[in-house]
Amino acid sequence: MISKNCFHVCLKTSSLILRHICIFLLFLLFSFTSHAQKQKWLDTSYSFNERADFLVEAMTLDEKISQIVDATPAIPRLGVQEYNWWNEALHGVARNGKATIFPQGIAMGASFNTELVQKVAEAISDEARAKFLISQSIGNYGKYAGLTFWTPNVNIFRDPRWGRGQETYGEDPYLMSEIGVAFVNGLQGNHPKYLKTAACAKHYAVHSGPEPLRHHFDVSPSKKDLYETYLPAFEALVTRGNVEGVMGAYNAIYGQPACSNEFLIKDILKKEWGFNGYIVSDCGAIADIHNGHQYTNNITESAALALNTGINLNCGYAYSHIKQAIEEGLTTEDVLDQRLKELLLTRFKLGLFDPIEMNPHNQLSPDIINCQKHIQLAKQMALESIVLLKNDNSVLPLDKNIKTPYVTGPFAASTDVLFANYYGISSNMVTILEGIANKVSLGTSLNYRMGALPFQKNLNPKNWAPHVAATADATIAVVGISADMEGEEVDAIASPSQGDRVNLKLPQNQINYVKEIADKKTGPLILVVCSGSAVALHELYDLCDAILYVWYPGEQGGNAVADIIFGDVSPSGHLPITIPQSVEQLPPFEDYSMHERTYKYMTETPLFPFGFGLSYTQFEFNDIKVNKTILRKKDNVTVSCQLTNTGQMQADAVAQLYLVPEDDEVETPQYILKRFIRMKLGKGKSQKVEFTLSPDDLMLFDEEGDKRWKKGNYKLVIGNALPSERSLELGAPKPVHASIELH
Repeated sequence: MISKNCFHVCLKTSSLILRHICIFLLFLLFSFTSHAQKQKWLDTSYSFNERADFLVEAMTLDEKISQIVDATPAIPRLGVQEYNWWNEALHGVARNGKATIFPQGIAMGASFNTELVQKVAEAISDEARAKFLISQSIGNYGKYAGLTFWTPNVNIFRDPRWGRGQETYGEDPYLMSEIGVAFVNGLQGNHPKYLKTAACAKHYAVHSGPEPLRHHFDVSPSKKDLYETYLPAFEALVTRGNVEGVMGAYNAIYGQPACSNEFLIKDILKKEWGFNGYIVSDCGAIADIHNGHQYTNNITESAALALNTGINLNCGYAYSHIKQAIEEGLTTEDVLDQRLKELLLTRFKLGLFDPIEMNPHNQLSPDIINCQKHIQLAKQMALESIVLLKNDNSVLPLDKNIKTPYVTGPFAASTDVLFANYYGISSNMVTILEGIANKVSLGTSLNYRMGALPFQKNLNPKNWAPHVAATADATIAVVGISADMEGEEVDAIASPSQGDRVNLKLPQNQINYVKEIADKKTGPLILVVCSGSAVALHELYDLCDAILYVWYPGEQGGNAVADIIFGDVSPSGHLPITIPQSVEQLPPFEDYSMHERTYKYMTETPLFPFGFGLSYTQFEFNDIKVNKTILRKKDNVTVSCQLTNTGQMQADAVAQLYLVPEDDEVETPQYILKRFIRMKLGKGKSQKVEFTLSPDDLMLFDEEGDKRWKKGNYKLVIGNALPSERSLELGAPKPVHASIELH
């Protein structure tokens, strides 16, 4: 029962929103009290498992079918509230009004900071809980107002042309797994009984473009590529992150559509990994079983096949045909009951059938939504994600008392590049121009001109903007692309290829403009690149004195970029992807073989390697040690070194440990990221870096996708970038390595 004191506090609250919430809570409490005496599924003395059984048993066939689609209606006679399962939270509560907008997923990958990523996800789920109660109090039960987030996207970013790669954490399975698990933990919380929100790993599986082909594309990767590259993040989220949901992809794998693929769903997801949450189809994917893949004859067969395989929830309309499928003997009501029970358990875990006061997650105040703490957290994530790719003659950082800086470029004053895709709405958006204006001296003669249109040729030939660079002490050109150019097929309205990229260059108009600036400038040229994927800058690299890669940095992106440019913070982000010289270095987009893909298998020299990122200080790695040099199958190995900040500024370093096979074999990775750690070092300070690898960490995948102990010679390498010649050429500190032998 709710206390009298609590009741009086609620009535005295001045906020109209809080009054509505209090009245709503009291209504629900009294409703639960009266109903629970008659309806066992509302009786909290039973387990969630028992209550789900009671509720399924009480439903009619039509009521059951109504509850396995994304927009579920209320069942008043049973006390079941209307609920919509569809919600998004890639980098903040999305498409549901006011919320903090954090940097996009690819930027979180660039941070190499699992602790910070978890804090971001905790902030997102806090805002989601607070918004949920408000939405319920005003009768908003629609799409994007619930607690089931179809997040995160852990498809491997295998090809930089994929428009949705920005949603992921990069091209490496280990990095993707670690960041993904941290994000899930932050979303779902650690309460022993209740989920704060329900995360969902998508899109299962082997799904990363091309966007125009996704509804009918059949992928047949080697078993080695499947288990080594495409499945590890999903396995990690299931087995270590206890992710509540998994979303089936649009494409087919080995000839079977993903949402009816017994090998993926029954054999791997459920039997091998022990997944017991709910599985949702990507929206329209069940209809694609017959429309796109022509695997069945009609929608009734598709619905039955998906239900039988294990899809609990249909985002779409196909499951409206389940009754007909039962009548035709294509599936049974028993199968429906099992799928519905598994689905309802998620709603029970969220506390949606319990008195509000029983769930501690319901105590979050509306004041937490886009609060100052979360705004600062968004800035911190942006700061830690920004990658310094070039800094000739240490032109950065600039002096805040600079006299005549010039800020230009199509995205300098744009909020579009702050948003990325799947975003919320905030009144605290800070553009890069605004961030710089807030940072420099009030006596500084800051000048701004856009100079170039983002995606098309300037129409007016009399463009004076390049000439301004001749009068500037420094020119900051903000270029790139946006979610209008790369993203999901239905959203990227500026893309001629339905959200994917045909090449990796900047739009030609931007390239031409930067070249004009470079020709006119007298001071240094700093290129600030906004993107969710790799941009091939080979034409502009030699023309620029410094290059900052800032991704889609969220609502505080402008302040974060300014802090980096003017030296309040040293850049510390590292590339979670490889940036090629050009698209010519890539295999065909449609080819899902990992041959020549990502840092593991690419043999050509990229423009910027995976893991690379410069700093305003200098780091040195020394004194590497291993506890064993000859290892057998049961041996762990511990490797350590000393990391020293030899420069003049406190900064964060990201130490990366790679396993490097030395015995040449066909399709063996050249490098394998095994561990990473981020640490803060004051100037002149040293710290010990230590990693421990298990025998499983030292195994390699064979052609059948099995892990094998492969005898031979290996190196363990610790540095702050991929241990390649290209990294050293670009200014990365020399890594240290130790040799080991597997017996």
